Amino acid sequence: MSIEVNNESGIPADEAELVRLARYILEQLYVHPQTELSIILADVEAMEKLHIEWMDEPGPTDVLSFPMDELRPGTPQRPTPEGLLGDIVLCPQVAAEQAKAAGHSAAAEMLLLTTHGMLHLLGYDHAEPEEKEEMFALQRELLSGFTGTAAPRETMQ
Repeated sequence: MSIEVNNESGIPADEAELVRLARYILEQLYVHPQTELSIILADVEAMEKLHIEWMDEPGPTDVLSFPMDELRPGTPQRPTPEGLLGDIVLCPQVAAEQAKAAGHSAAAEMLLLTTHGMLHLLGYDHAEPEEKEEMFALQRELLSGFTGTAAPRETMQ
């Protein structure tokens, strides 16, 4: 499994923890062990530019996902084929603001956002109520399994 983290944000982050989480999620969702994933930590200015360019929305956001091979979760009998999952772009500054407002740590928020971004890469969405219920339940389950504690409240913008 190739998981690369590139911190361009200027904010220290536990990159090893993000890799451990990503590996855990890929294993739990039966994604091929040779699948590639990139996690980029961007500063506010870069995130705002991406948010405008790709979502046509002003201001920075917390997480953006850019799928590549449109991989989907597998099963124990049929794991996802090898491929390029895509890129997740996180903004630690926005994450820190959201974490403060939600009453949990910035590190917990970064884990939440990474999980959220990975689920988007794997085809999950939350545009419709049923989709949101499914995605956020899986997000909580994965985070709780990884941390061994209750997942933080969703704070995504």
